[in-house]
Amino acid sequence: MEDSGSITEKVFSNGDAYVGSFKGILPHGKGKYTWSDGSVYDGCWEEGKMTGEGRLIWPSGASYEGDFSGGYLHGFGIFNGSDGSIYRGVWRMNTQHGIGRKQYQNSDVYDGCWKEGVREGSGRYAWSNGNMYIGNWKDGKMCGRGVMKWFDGDLFDGFWLNGLRHGSGCYRFADGSYYFGVWTKGLKDGLGMFYPAGSKHRFLRKTSDRHDQKRKKQLSHTSSTISESVKPKVNRSISERFSYSLLKGSGSISLRTTSQGEDVALDDSSRDMLACDSSSVLSQSSDDKSDFLETGSVAYEREYTQGVLIKERIINISRLSRKSKQRIKFHAKEVKRRSCVYFLEGRKSYYLMLNLQLGIRYSVGKITPVPIREVRQSDFGDQARIKMYFPRKGSQFTPSHHSIDFYWKDYCPMVFRYLRELFKLDAAEYMMSICGDDGLRELSSPGKSGSLFYLSRDDRFVIKTLKKSELKVLLKMLPDYYRHVKEHDNTLITKVFGLHRISLKRGKKVRFVVMGNMFCTELRIHRRYDLKGSSHGRFTKKDRIDEATTLKDLDLKYEFHMDKLLREALFKQLSLDCRFLESQNIIDYSLLLGLHFRAPENLISLLQPPDSQNNVETNPEHEGGIFQGELSIPPRGLILVTHEPSSVSTTPGPHIRGSTLRAMSVGDKEVDLLVPGTGRLRVQLGVNMPAQANQKLMQDEAASVQVELFEVYDVVLYLGIIDILQEYNMKKKLEHTYKSLQFDPMSVSVIEPKLYSKRFINFLEKVFPVEP
Repeated sequence: MEDSGSITEKVFSNGDAYVGSFKGILPHGKGKYTWSDGSVYDGCWEEGKMTGEGRLIWPSGASYEGDFSGGYLHGFGIFNGSDGSIYRGVWRMNTQHGIGRKQYQNSDVYDGCWKEGVREGSGRYAWSNGNMYIGNWKDGKMCGRGVMKWFDGDLFDGFWLNGLRHGSGCYRFADGSYYFGVWTKGLKDGLGMFYPAGSKHRFLRKTSDRHDQKRKKQLSHTSSTISESVKPKVNRSISERFSYSLLKGSGSISLRTTSQGEDVALDDSSRDMLACDSSSVLSQSSDDKSDFLETGSVAYEREYTQGVLIKERIINISRLSRKSKQRIKFHAKEVKRRSCVYFLEGRKSYYLMLNLQLGIRYSVGKITPVPIREVRQSDFGDQARIKMYFPRKGSQFTPSHHSIDFYWKDYCPMVFRYLRELFKLDAAEYMMSICGDDGLRELSSPGKSGSLFYLSRDDRFVIKTLKKSELKVLLKMLPDYYRHVKEHDNTLITKVFGLHRISLKRGKKVRFVVMGNMFCTELRIHRRYDLKGSSHGRFTKKDRIDEATTLKDLDLKYEFHMDKLLREALFKQLSLDCRFLESQNIIDYSLLLGLHFRAPENLISLLQPPDSQNNVETNPEHEGGIFQGELSIPPRGLILVTHEPSSVSTTPGPHIRGSTLRAMSVGDKEVDLLVPGTGRLRVQLGVNMPAQANQKLMQDEAASVQVELFEVYDVVLYLGIIDILQEYNMKKKLEHTYKSLQFDPMSVSVIEPKLYSKRFINFLEKVFPVEP
């Protein structure tokens, strides 16, 4: 037996060799191990495992010098890839994890955070061609808030998703012009403001200065993060993963390598999408407009759909009212999402969010391990509730936390557990979505009830505050609701996942219901409508309408035509759901309708200002139209095809309802929806339903401020029944008042349940007319 500390040379039967110190039969201390394939490790060992500082060289020429632990690359180290790439930074279990710097073979450089071998967190990526991005990353792609500067001087400061601009942002062109707006998957989508070069508005200059200062700070901070560390810090994706194990039976050490593909810094398609947007080139249609540009007093309000400019309006800022200027100035502000719930004032809003997350995590965790059984009548009773006290210091049953003391009540936990299972919702995903670190975001309330709405971090769930009377209605109807959902998996009625109450000191009580967000979709929702079938006060003032506004009945200017079988399935389920609501004496509910428009891209040349047509090359293949001389045939923006389960995602979302629908246009077969540029989507009731929207033209166009450019659109519909907690008995006292005033039933919001549902269906039959 070799003594620890003595230098010994040993050759193993498989051809491996070791020179160094041993502890018993295991390498221990300093030593050099050479594998039969030519790999060499020279460094510290601890009982047969590489631990401490050392250097490892592979036959391919790749090498690592740095910290090891338990046979893994673990700590700080420098990796030189066989392709010429160099990574200096932190490792965890053979993977880049922490802060580091990587210089790629093509001379691109990334400085920043890594997670499990991919870029994740804050970081700076500099391309060899001079482009640079500073901001947040996720799964190796630009995701979150970030600034991208191109070598030609253009700059974008805003939100990103999967390497593409997605969300609000500001695009500054090299000539000094600006565009503030919204992007979807790299394309402009929605309303925005364009300010030409030379604009002399004070808030634009301040915005420009602020962007420059922030960018300088980010550059200096990111680079100093590397240099100020005790050791130069980490960078990412390694081309080889490896692990070591001691084969005790033979007394030899073996090297096992597994290949992990080298991460691509940014693929060609992403680079193309990040290129300058030619559609934002300043357009001029008259000499007068040029005069405006020289004075810097003009701006352009533009509206895009999927990258296509469909409207443009010239705004003379010097003549605007103070209120209008403030609205325009809003576009230049940085977009910030609230990360906590604002029910109460000050710090209490933050505490309330933590309380809600703690309570849901406790309730779901407590009920999930209970053995599966049938739902019983007692699961709906007054005693079917979980009550718990959460002191700040913790207790035998609750953890300590940083919020304030509170009491938690979870209503009918077993029932809601089974409802979540009926909706194919995984308990762990549910908790992670609502109880994750990013918290909740507050939404503006679309109604007059006074309820507040909040969105989970991944947009999958809506949390709504309830009045005590609404909570009682929901508990009363819960047994029948459970049976209805179980019998009709295509129901359009709101999905309910949980009902809770938080009690704070001094008797303050806040009640919550957790529901699925039907607008959590792959496609962008361009318009939202809350439809009741009433004309009484059902309109929105024009000065209050923006992209996020939920519009009402009188604001709807479209009729929707869809496949015959899709329409039949829709109205069959609407009748069943309305009959259920009638049985519960429920009134005043709505159809929440979301529209995704597909832009007819072959009409770009007709939509852009005259002078801009000379700057945009029209490619028939790229635009998707078939050109015949000066005329063009519009492309099919939406296509129904036979359903292929293996080709679409079967992961259920909180808005997904039931089975796949059948369509007459493909021979009475289940269908998927092909959306050019997006992919194949599963068509279900209320989800991914294709239709044609016919614009209702205004009779008096001369009095109209704006004239719509199109009459027919391809749209994708998302819809469901909401506001199901208004009971007839609560408003029965108003019945005599309405009758005495002799209101037309179609103009009244509150009537008896049977008449309400009949009026509701009649109205929707006009919105979705039968094909002639």
